[in-house]
Amino acid sequence: MTPGPADDAGIAPWVRGLGLDGLVDMHLHFLPERMLVKVWAYFDRVHERTGTRWPVWYRKPESERLALLESFGVRRFAPLAYPHKPGMAEWLNGWTLEFAGRVPAAVPTATLFPEPSATSYVDDALRAGARCFKAHVQVGGYDPRDGLLDHAWGLIEDAGVPVVVHAGHGPERGVYTGLDIFAEVLSRHPRLVTVLAHAGTPEYEVALDLVDRFPRLYLDTTMVGVPFTEKLMPLPPGWVDRLAAIPDRIVLGTDFPNIPYPYATQLRAIAGWAADDRLGTGFLRAVLHDTPAKLLNL
Repeated sequence: MTPGPADDAGIAPWVRGLGLDGLVDMHLHFLPERMLVKVWAYFDRVHERTGTRWPVWYRKPESERLALLESFGVRRFAPLAYPHKPGMAEWLNGWTLEFAGRVPAAVPTATLFPEPSATSYVDDALRAGARCFKAHVQVGGYDPRDGLLDHAWGLIEDAGVPVVVHAGHGPERGVYTGLDIFAEVLSRHPRLVTVLAHAGTPEYEVALDLVDRFPRLYLDTTMVGVPFTEKLMPLPPGWVDRLAAIPDRIVLGTDFPNIPYPYATQLRAIAGWAADDRLGTGFLRAVLHDTPAKLLNL
């Protein structure tokens, strides 16, 4: 089994060697410029609270970031945006839908926040063609069980559109982070197609148990198993054993451009899991393309 691309220049040929025409990345970020500057400022200061420095690897203009993804062989991707206060989500949905309209590789996405207008603008986004939602419990600082979101979750559930949910404690614990809290949303909406961002970091085993409980729940690979994260929140023993039982429930995510290492690093981590005889090339094809393409209805 190939060990994965040695560097970013090796990504595209490595992907072709797997028999794929490209990657489908279900978790990366494009944002309005003034918002992205603030996000990068957050990562510049995160060491003051966590003790870990986070150099943004791809701090480049939008056109250069898009060119890089194309050079990596990223065929389609979900550009995720998320609000941190009321009144932002509907505006962000307009921006992400416009972005997808001018960037052919981008899938239309949307987001939400607990506020009286949530049901209305989630419905509008679905009607406008949104194929994926983002919910960031940590950054938003909200309770995903809030009654103001209940009908919105129901609309997304009925549409069969996936929602990528950052509900785990990493990199910083929030008031409403913790997979036990979001599990209550899943209990209310068991048909909700959910992708747990970062595989629920650091509650990996809880995330895997939830995958066993909820048949429409998936995990994304974002920052999982890479050296940066392994120093802080390492994978549990038996991680690959558990993956072998759910090879079609894992999807590629990277957090580009905000990652503190090259894009190829994530692919090497995934290739390392696939080195197990129970996974192999079939697992890589599923994670890197087939499963996210299915969820995004490509």
